[in-house]
Amino acid sequence: MAKKPGETEKDNQAAEAPKAGDTTQQKQQPSLTVLTQYIKDLSFENPGAPQTLRVRDKAPAISINVNVNANPLNVPEYEVVLTLTARAEVDKNVMFNVELVYGGVFRIQGFPQEHMLPLLFIECPRLLFPFARQIVADATRNGGFPPLMIDPIDFARMFQQRLAEEEARRKVQVS
Repeated sequence: MAKKPGETEKDNQAAEAPKAGDTTQQKQQPSLTVLTQYIKDLSFENPGAPQTLRVRDKAPAISINVNVNANPLNVPEYEVVLTLTARAEVDKNVMFNVELVYGGVFRIQGFPQEHMLPLLFIECPRLLFPFARQIVADATRNGGFPPLMIDPIDFARMFQQRLAEEEARRKVQVS
């Protein structure tokens, strides 16, 4: 659009902007927003201290479990809870137990319904994980051990496994 004498570029842009009632205006863009993150529960047990803190020749066997749950709040807000548990043992002696329940509240808008479960069980925990990982590392370090750095988690694979397990349960119930 050509500028008229006395018009500024801002005036031109305002004239070209879609009006509120304009039917060509696009629908709301999909958005995923983290509203808050928090520790719901944190437990660190060091049952054999101080003996377990001495340098050992043998590395501990560490088992790690991960779980994800989601709860609707006031639509479009959802709580996603990531639970990380880790246990370290040497010769059946517990070195430490750590459990973290880490939550986040997410606002999810503009996505088709079929995308909601993957968003809640893959994308949201993927956003929470680095913070939860750091909390676990700090807890083990503060407990006198080297920081436990949990490897990245494939939440997409976990979600697919969960779907497969639910499908298998449905088939058993139908039979």
